[in-house]
Amino acid sequence: MRLVHLDLKGAAPRVSYLEQVFPLLSQLGANGILIEYEDMFPFKGELEILKSPYAYSEKDIERIQQLADLHKLEVVPLVQTFGHVEFILKHEKYQHLREVERFPNSFNPHVPDTLALLKSILSQVIEKHRRSTWIHIGADEVFHLGEGMDSKNWMSRNKGDMGTMYLKHIKEVLSFITTQFWGLRVLMWDDMLRKISVGALQGETMGAAAVAPEPGVSAAPVHVAALAGTMSSAQQDLVPGPVGTWGSGEHEQPQASSCCWQQYDHYSVLCELLPVGIPSLAICLQTLVNGGFTEETKRKVLDTLGFQSMQLEQSTCEGRGAFPGAEIYHMVEQVNGHLKESILKALEEESAIKGWFSPYHRKRQFGNPRNMESFGSKVLKLHEDWESFVRDLRAHLERVYFPDTVEEWMEENINPYLDQLRDLVRDYR
Repeated sequence: MRLVHLDLKGAAPRVSYLEQVFPLLSQLGANGILIEYEDMFPFKGELEILKSPYAYSEKDIERIQQLADLHKLEVVPLVQTFGHVEFILKHEKYQHLREVERFPNSFNPHVPDTLALLKSILSQVIEKHRRSTWIHIGADEVFHLGEGMDSKNWMSRNKGDMGTMYLKHIKEVLSFITTQFWGLRVLMWDDMLRKISVGALQGETMGAAAVAPEPGVSAAPVHVAALAGTMSSAQQDLVPGPVGTWGSGEHEQPQASSCCWQQYDHYSVLCELLPVGIPSLAICLQTLVNGGFTEETKRKVLDTLGFQSMQLEQSTCEGRGAFPGAEIYHMVEQVNGHLKESILKALEEESAIKGWFSPYHRKRQFGNPRNMESFGSKVLKLHEDWESFVRDLRAHLERVYFPDTVEEWMEENINPYLDQLRDLVRDYR
């Protein structure tokens, strides 16, 4: 399995764009999509509060799976079950489930409502993905675990450590999935497992303490591929539950994932937009398929994406590009390479602006037309060119993204510079 991880906690693309991207991913060697919906899932009932205003509809979720089927891409939904749950714990309704009251990052595993909520969330997502044979439970980066009073009390009462406490929660989640959804296999990230001592792993799974699903449910064999280098085969078998993690694992285990982060967490700024990341993603997928980045691999990427050449060291591609979102790729290059530079150059290096149209003059609307005219036409032309460019860019972004993403990207990348020019032109006029 070669999975592309679509992280939808920010800049979630419209389904019409996925319609264009899925065939490309398949062509580049992907055979699965790991979808981290977060607030883009159409939660219902009690959970409706978790939905973004632009969340996909149930029809959209079905369409995504149909598109994946059409292009032979297995869909693996990802539901975070421990950390990375800011989209849940930011809501006042669920604040009491935080590990540390001040921070919305991680669940308190000792409050019964936590598991009850997770069961509801998992059930709604799994029910809408009945074709999927895998579910990913995240479980990475559980920040502040062990810092809450409930956790401290639990560790002191049970003479346990954080690793044992972490495994206890994971086992409860796994037990629910394996008993309620027979045959569904579970994946998780391995970073937290790497921090757990071998003693804690062994102590947690010794004898009768091994994961014991409900009667009549047999536990699947365990292999944690990414830990293979640091654990003995006996220790690998001690990891609780039917879990897989990314790595160089056994046949039919996921081999690797190319990740398209859209945000590092629910509160961070947007990362690079998906169309801009496609050349990098293409290189990763083709390298994975071919076991290395050869000249032949490079040629395949260039042909598929419609570029003439690429310089990996400079992170540049030459040529028009013929992949979904290529226009956005080139326009973002223009923004990164020229917008800030051209505006700051005009505002800071033009002596007539510095000497005769300073913030002091502008505030008091006091200036000599003779000096102002010496820079006016140049500044007006620069303003007109960038405004026209930004209108085009906005139109392309709106075809791929929902309004909130377009606004946020403009605020972060365009307005800090263009607004300075807009203000100057307003005062000049």
